Amino acid sequence: MSGDANSGFAGTILEWSALDDRARQAALRRPAQQHSEELTATVTRIIAQVRADGDAALRALTRRFDRCELNRFAVGPDEFAAAEARLDAATKRAIDEARARIETFHRATAPQALRIETAPGVACERILRPIERVGLYVPAGGAPLPSTALMLGVPAQIAQNPQVVLCTPPNAAGECDAAVLYVAARCGIEHVLKLGGAQAIAAMAFGTQSVPKCDKLFGPGNAWVTEAKRLVAADIDGSAIDLPAGPSEVLVIADARANPDAVAADLLAQAEHGPDSQVLLISDDRNLLDSSVRALGAQLDELPRKAIAAAALAHARVILAASLDEAIGISNAYAPEHLILNVDLPRRWLDKVVSAGSVFLGPWSPESVGDYCSGTNHVLPTYGHARAWSGVSVASFLKQITVQELTSEGLRGIGPCAATLARSEGLHAHERAVTRRLAMLGGAS
Repeated sequence: MSGDANSGFAGTILEWSALDDRARQAALRRPAQQHSEELTATVTRIIAQVRADGDAALRALTRRFDRCELNRFAVGPDEFAAAEARLDAATKRAIDEARARIETFHRATAPQALRIETAPGVACERILRPIERVGLYVPAGGAPLPSTALMLGVPAQIAQNPQVVLCTPPNAAGECDAAVLYVAARCGIEHVLKLGGAQAIAAMAFGTQSVPKCDKLFGPGNAWVTEAKRLVAADIDGSAIDLPAGPSEVLVIADARANPDAVAADLLAQAEHGPDSQVLLISDDRNLLDSSVRALGAQLDELPRKAIAAAALAHARVILAASLDEAIGISNAYAPEHLILNVDLPRRWLDKVVSAGSVFLGPWSPESVGDYCSGTNHVLPTYGHARAWSGVSVASFLKQITVQELTSEGLRGIGPCAATLARSEGLHAHERAVTRRLAMLGGAS
């Protein structure tokens, strides 16, 4: 069956069992990221300009890209107050509710310090220290994202980072989004700067007269922001970053019991992010696939961001699997940012999921709740990085330092083991750092 002409799907339903290895790889290949030599060169120039000219470069770049003149970048107390007054009560209540759930989950899953004795007289510990200086980036290009401010601000607040800087692009009037400022205030972030794009990343990575240098940067962004993060992370004088980024994506696995309207709605919720987003639908039931594609076409026409969603759907995939077990295998090979299991008894399949950023179980768990208010974090690995990376959490904002403390008894007990292993590696200074102490104790050497 060909894709519905009104649905945005460009190709046919792919029958997985009929594809050879090369065709399967092609089916799971993501849209090419915008990572051209020209993009890299442009972002490299922006970073160099900010490093060389500091605030003067930021003013010029803000004038060029954001079309506004700024005398100062920092958001003042009067602007925070005006933003809260401007925001309607329903939105503030929703933000506060979401923040409470995000805090509940992130506190419960935060790393804990521990101490354990691994041998008599040998104590090993893990202690936690917040990263000193963190920079948060909250996009506002296609639409302001106060939800991202929550997803970054709440774990930073729990981690108690001493310095938190948040950059978000201004509008043409030189103002930041009111909801983003409200979230920043609710998360205790006082240092908010009206800066966007690659120039904001460069400023936080290297510091300027107005922007403090940060040790680690967090947050999603467009191709320029993503490339800037990649470049500053590779610079010895730059900043670490949260995780590799790419276009947003969702993979839905649905069985015959799934509601096609709900399946279509989940696909469109991801497709409207941007034209380079990708959505995949896999089922062991052809009728479900046909019905979902038809529902998607009907719902697409109702969307204000129809053109963006349609562009994303042009490289979507609809796959017929022989079984749900095969569908899970396809998903693990793809390693999606978001995985929706809209199937009967979804928890029975969860143990088979090995690579995904975040999983949504059953017919009543739309991916949108994870984006906003269930409590989990929506800053997740994309573009296949879920094979090795995890989403942002409190741990992302902490340093986990190990400690060991030995008594003389402890060294007598495990010292010979260390000396033998050091000698086997030909590292004689390592060996002697132990054996000289053992000799002082009158122990074995």
